[in-house]
Amino acid sequence: MSTTALSSSPTVPMIRRPNTVAVGTIVWLGSEVMFFAGLFAIYFTLRSMSGDLFATEAEKLNVVFATINTAILLASSFTCQAGANAAEHGLVRRSGGRLQFAKWGMIEWFYLTYAMGAIFVVLQVFEYVELVQHGVTIQSNSYGSAFYITTGFHGLHVTAGLFAFLFVIGRAYAVKRFGHKEATSAHVISYYWHFVDVVWIGLYLVIYWLK
Repeated sequence: MSTTALSSSPTVPMIRRPNTVAVGTIVWLGSEVMFFAGLFAIYFTLRSMSGDLFATEAEKLNVVFATINTAILLASSFTCQAGANAAEHGLVRRSGGRLQFAKWGMIEWFYLTYAMGAIFVVLQVFEYVELVQHGVTIQSNSYGSAFYITTGFHGLHVTAGLFAFLFVIGRAYAVKRFGHKEATSAHVISYYWHFVDVVWIGLYLVIYWLK
């Protein structure tokens, strides 16, 4: 009797709550969107008030160099996502040879992403040095201020992402068992890195092409 009653009773559906870390990261990235929207507004305001200054100063930019650097950063977005996917499937380290990319784990993909991000930052510093030699500094005029403020803050965000990659990689080495919490960290850093890449696409188009 009791067995029949138990078997006929309706099952209570399981409630799957969204991951608080992932949701918090998305909310924070929303605030970062507003921050960069403000930077874009500053850039366009200064450009509208400067006559032909921005068009003249933009001729000093090395568009080919910036395009190569942009391609490197965009490629890092794909390697970052590959690492996040590997973490989701519990593939922490490679299970094959070093050149067997299909068998790479999260750590290998994130190391590659870190290298690409570091190259982007280094090349951006080289671009700054070249522009300073051409007389474009943050204090030279409104164009210099707009250029260094917008690209500089983006560079700081890329640098912060590099530290985050090291944290996630170090955490993967430190834990005895790679679980859901570690996989969530990998996905969170991928959200941030994709955001940084999208912001740079906007900056690249506005600064280097909309002269």
